[in-house]
Amino acid sequence: MKEIKTRSGCPVSYTLDFLGDKWTLLILRDMVISDKSTYGEFLASEEKIATNILADRLTMLERYGFVTRKVSPDKKSKLLYNLTEKGIALVPIIMEMGIWGSVFNPPGLNKHLLDQLITDKDGTIRNFQQKLKDRLLQAS
Repeated sequence: MKEIKTRSGCPVSYTLDFLGDKWTLLILRDMVISDKSTYGEFLASEEKIATNILADRLTMLERYGFVTRKVSPDKKSKLLYNLTEKGIALVPIIMEMGIWGSVFNPPGLNKHLLDQLITDKDGTIRNFQQKLKDRLLQAS
């Protein structure tokens, strides 16, 4: 796994050091919007991430505190990934990117989620964050 070295004290630059890679954002998107939590679920995403890239990004996300990793209680060979508070704090950014992409590249987000975000963005984001926090507590 490549070491992340911040380039400056700029908060935008710091954010891009971690999130400037499309695969990282797509893994986070899958965790937030699609409730994915296993290696196999991430591999099944439409974008077809390569196994070596997926392994690297999951390692980076864990190492820098965006996700936790735990052995599945029902199958010892399966790992479960959950967002930490640091990762959950990215939900508004992921939702805003989804809204932006829906405007400029239809069809965008699924219609139900997009309608929720248009009707009550703050409430929808809070609901997603609460669901992820609850999952994190259950995984502990």
